[in-house]
Amino acid sequence: GLRDSKILPARVRLRLARRIRQRAFAFAIGAASSREIDRLNIYHATHLAMRRAIARLGGHDHVLVDGNRIRGFEAAVGPYTAIVDGDARCYTIACASVVAKVVRDRMMALLAARYPGYGWDTNVGYGTEEHQVGLRLHGPTRHHRITFAPIAQLALFP
Repeated sequence: GLRDSKILPARVRLRLARRIRQRAFAFAIGAASSREIDRLNIYHATHLAMRRAIARLGGHDHVLVDGNRIRGFEAAVGPYTAIVDGDARCYTIACASVVAKVVRDRMMALLAARYPGYGWDTNVGYGTEEHQVGLRLHGPTRHHRITFAPIAQLALFP
């Protein structure tokens, strides 16, 4: 039942993530803050998060990356293979995708409790109409990416 984490129902992802964590030899989570994303851009912040996760593993022989080759990545992490559509083509990447999505969903649920009004408990951070209304009513939080176009446009129309 393992496939693209974004199309799996949340309850299935949760069940799979528990199983993956129990059976995995090792796993680690890496993240980048909204400020880092604003400063570096989403592309470079994603690579920063990957490097953080890899560093937390404490050692590895080879890394699999979902996507295209990344300039300079091998110098930072060692040998790696980039696999386009990796979550659909590689079991290991699909497992990592599920675990990461469950962690992100949990983070969004915590933010929803702390910052009601943005719909984070249901939209898990995606720019739904409900979220756009929350931004217009309450403004951005420190967890929003200020350089993201819909938020940057809010500054133009206070």
